[in-house]
Amino acid sequence: MLEINNRIISSSSDPYVIAEISANHGGSLENAYKLINAAKASGADAVKLQTYTPDSMTLNCTKQDFLIKDGLWKGYNLYNLYKEACTPYEWHEKLFKYANELKITIFSSPFDAHAIDFLDELNVPAFKIASFEIVDLNLIKHAASKGKPLLISTGMASKDEIDNAVRIAKDYGNGELLLFHCVSSYPALTEDSNIKLIKTLRQKYNTEVGLSDHTLSNTASIAAISMGASAIEKHFILNKNCKGPDSAFSIDPEQFRELKNSTTQCWQALGKGDFHRSKNEQKNKIFRRSLYFVNNLKCGEIISKNDIKSIRPGFGLPPRYLDQIVNKKRVLKNVFVGVPVKITLLFP
Repeated sequence: MLEINNRIISSSSDPYVIAEISANHGGSLENAYKLINAAKASGADAVKLQTYTPDSMTLNCTKQDFLIKDGLWKGYNLYNLYKEACTPYEWHEKLFKYANELKITIFSSPFDAHAIDFLDELNVPAFKIASFEIVDLNLIKHAASKGKPLLISTGMASKDEIDNAVRIAKDYGNGELLLFHCVSSYPALTEDSNIKLIKTLRQKYNTEVGLSDHTLSNTASIAAISMGASAIEKHFILNKNCKGPDSAFSIDPEQFRELKNSTTQCWQALGKGDFHRSKNEQKNKIFRRSLYFVNNLKCGEIISKNDIKSIRPGFGLPPRYLDQIVNKKRVLKNVFVGVPVKITLLFP
């Protein structure tokens, strides 16, 4: 279990759903405001930014190592991709203030130590470590040292790499840790989701687990909740006409609202795994079978096999009493066809 801004994040609570803004502001502060507002209106529990500059991520270099040769971002060099996608530092304080006014939690993924310190000064309530940074143990150590909840995505990571990240997070942090199972392909195929790994991560690391979902539907997210996921993160865009580095695997407000509703309903459907029956179900007990008189009997007569029958509805004694009554019990007063058999109608 962990807590962000007084909101418990646990498989025992309804899913914590995060709208990842990332590059979907398209370089417009006004769009960033609109995204936060739309996320709030769509039921998001939090919005998340990414905090970096192109210079903190890579070199402004066109050598082959720095060129993206396939996939969604084919044709970019790394520097230009991050230059287009970044959220300017000077926006952060304004966006944090706006989110706080709307009463929606806002936090970010830092990509270097300077970003962590910068976000800490803004009193960010949690840090999210992106999948590509899970191998940067110094980054995790520095973020953990701030004493705030730490969320770590595990995309592309091997078991040993996750082991190391969790060890550092626990050794240097406040103990509040959530791992995000993640498939780092953009968009990800639903059939590649490997949702059962969520149970494995929870059992192995004894921590909360969520899903950072890059698929184009909500199927994987719903399945994740059924496997015990306590949080869902999905990239969020104002509308499908917006184009940018992340738009191809982002969902719009209507889809996000459905994500929130469907994952909450899935969590509700899981229940507690006990033998409790709802009030709505309990009231239908009246349509069970029970024992009824099917002949008229006078006071004192012995009840024969032909005098009572197990039928619906369920206002009489349960059918299990049949053998204890037939040829053994007498009626205490006159009874008639259609009267339910009850203890109060029988001689002791």
